[in-house]
Amino acid sequence: MSHIYLNSTMLQQLNHTVQEYVSDWMRSQTLHFNNTKLVTDSTTMKTNSTTFLITIVAAYILYRWLFPAMQTPTSKPVKFEIPLPEAAQKHWKGKRMHSVSGNSTNGSSDDSQRIPCHCPATGQVLGSFSSMTEKDIDVLVSKAAQAQKEWRKTSFEERIQFLVSLQDYILANQDAIARVACRDSGKTMLDASMGEILVTLEKVQWIIQHGKKALQPSKRPGPTNFFMKWYKGAEVRYEPLGVVGALVSWNYPFHNLLGPIIAAVFAGNAIVVKCSEQVVWSSEYFVSICKKCLESCGQNPDLVQLCYSNPPTATDNTANHFSSHPQLKHLTFIGSQPVAHHVLAEASKSLTPVCVELGGKDAFICLDSVKDLNALSSIIMRGTFQSSGQNCIGIERVIVSAKNYDKMVSILEKRISKLRLGSDIDNLEDVDMGAMISDNRFSQIEALIENAVKQGARLLHGGTRYKHPNYPQGHYFQPTLLVDVTPEMDIAQNEVFGPVLTMMRGQNTEDCIRLANSAPFGLGGSVFGNDYTECNYVADQLHSGNVAINDFATFYVCQLPFGGINGSGYGKFGGEEGLTGLCNAKSVCYDKLPFISTQIPKPLDYPIRSNRAAWKFVKNFNTGSYTRSLWVRIRSLLSLAKNAN
Repeated sequence: MSHIYLNSTMLQQLNHTVQEYVSDWMRSQTLHFNNTKLVTDSTTMKTNSTTFLITIVAAYILYRWLFPAMQTPTSKPVKFEIPLPEAAQKHWKGKRMHSVSGNSTNGSSDDSQRIPCHCPATGQVLGSFSSMTEKDIDVLVSKAAQAQKEWRKTSFEERIQFLVSLQDYILANQDAIARVACRDSGKTMLDASMGEILVTLEKVQWIIQHGKKALQPSKRPGPTNFFMKWYKGAEVRYEPLGVVGALVSWNYPFHNLLGPIIAAVFAGNAIVVKCSEQVVWSSEYFVSICKKCLESCGQNPDLVQLCYSNPPTATDNTANHFSSHPQLKHLTFIGSQPVAHHVLAEASKSLTPVCVELGGKDAFICLDSVKDLNALSSIIMRGTFQSSGQNCIGIERVIVSAKNYDKMVSILEKRISKLRLGSDIDNLEDVDMGAMISDNRFSQIEALIENAVKQGARLLHGGTRYKHPNYPQGHYFQPTLLVDVTPEMDIAQNEVFGPVLTMMRGQNTEDCIRLANSAPFGLGGSVFGNDYTECNYVADQLHSGNVAINDFATFYVCQLPFGGINGSGYGKFGGEEGLTGLCNAKSVCYDKLPFISTQIPKPLDYPIRSNRAAWKFVKNFNTGSYTRSLWVRIRSLLSLAKNAN
C-alpha cells in the first residue's frame, strides 16, 4: 500500500498562505472618508480585487481538501454495535498450539470436517469451524436470492445509508477491526491500519460520492444512419445481476472481504463470499458487521452471506460446487494461478463470468534522474515489507539504473538490517514486520533464494525463516535483500509473495523497461524520476494493467479499475468499471420524437411483392444513409420517395 498521509506541515503552510493573502489585502486598503465619500486609489482597488479573489479561491480549495465528505449529500447514518470476539480483546491470553512433525497444529486438524484457526504471529488458537457442505452453500445462495428481490428495488439513498453507517462504524472501531485482522493474519497493527482500514474507507467514501453517477443510465450517441439519427435515442441502463459471488484471498482479510461486498450491495446485488480457510475466524466477525449494519438500516441481513470449506478432495466437492453454482451471476476471484484454473473450469459449467486477479511480479523502476535516493528507499521498504511482502501489488523487483544502483544497494542494506520482527497486536513491543500467514511456503522461498545465489546473485541479508524467541510457533521469515538478480533466475520469474527485496541493475532507461517486461505477469508497476516526460514514456512501455508515476500503488487508492494482464489475470474491479461490471448493461433504444417511429416500408412488407423493387429500395436506403456526398444523398432520397409504395 502506498505511503498515504496528511502532513501537518502541509496544512500549516496552506493555512499560512491563506493568512498572508488576507493580511496583504487588509494592509493594502487605503480607504478613508471625505465628507461621507469613500476615496480609493484605482490601482490599489485593482490589486485588492485580485488579491481578494485569490484569497477566496485558496480558502475554497482548503475547504474542499480538508472536508471532502461534507460536499456530498448523504443519507443519515444509523449507529449500531456488534459484540467483539474474546480473542479480539487487547492482551487476550489464548492457549498456544503444539507442534507435530514440524507443522503447527491446534489439535483439531485430524478432523477433516473442521477448519482450525490460529494466530500466525503468536501461535494462539482462535478456534475451529465446521467446513460447509454443498447443501449449506445452496441454502446461503437461496437466502441471498430471496433478500435481493427487495434490495434491487431500493433507491441509491437507501444504499448510501448502508455505506455511511458502515463508514461510521469502521471509523469508530479501527482498533478492534485492526486487531481482528492481525490476529488472523499475523501482520502488524500499522500494516492493518494502512492496508485494511484506509483502503476500505476510501472505497466506501468513493462510492458514496461517485457511485450513483457511475450507475446512472449512460446516454449514447445512437445510430449514425442519416434517416434514423433524428428520431432514435439510445442509452445503457445498469441493472443488478442478482446474486454474485467472490472468492477472496487471505492476505487482507478485512479489505479483500469488504471490497466485493461494498460494490455488489451498492450495485443492487446480493453477495455470497467464500473466504480462505486461513482466515475464517476474522471473516465471520467482519461479515457480522455488514449484516448488523443492514439490519440496523431496516434491510434484510441475508443480503450478505459468508461460506468456507476445506480445499476440494475426492470426497468433498464443496469448493467446486460454489464456483459452478448456477444461481451465481458473476464471480470475482482473488488468488493464485493454480486455484484459478480450478475455479474457471468449474465456473464454465454454469457459464458464469469471472473477474480474475492473480497477483504479480511488480517492477519498481528507479531512473537516472532520481535525485533523493534516501527518500525513495523509504517507499521501496514500505512497498516490499508491508504485511511481510504478502501483497499482490507489492514490490517484487526493484530495477535501478546503473548510475544509482550501487548507492541504492548500500542504502537498503543498512536499512533492512535494522528491521525488527514480532507482534504488536497487544502493543507489547515496537516492531516493523509481522508474521507470514503460514510456514508452508518457507522451503520454496528459501530454495528460490539459494538457487539465485548459485546463479550469481548476492544475498546481503536474511534469506531464511526466523525462529522468534518470544513466539516460537509464529511464522516468521527474515527480511531479505537479494541483489544482482537477472531475468534468467527463477526468483525473477515467479511471484515470491514474501519479505524478499530483489534488486536488478538496468544499464539505461530502455534496459530498465526490458527487465520490467521480462516476467510473465502484468499487474502493476512504478516508475520514478525527475524527468516527467521520461517517466511517462516508461509508463506507456510497461506491460501491466496499472502504473504509478513517482508513487507506489496509488492507482489502487484512486479507485481506478484494477486488474492485470498476462499471468496476472483479466477483468477489472474497482472504480466505475468495477460497479458497472456487477450489473447487467441493458441497451435500450427509444423514439426521441413521439410522432415519429419506425415503420416497415411497403416494398419490404411481407409478403414481398417484388424482390427487384425491394432490393432497389434497400440499396437506395443504404446509400442515402451513409454516403458522404450530398448530391448522391439527394438522389437516393428522391428514389426512395418514388418507390416507397
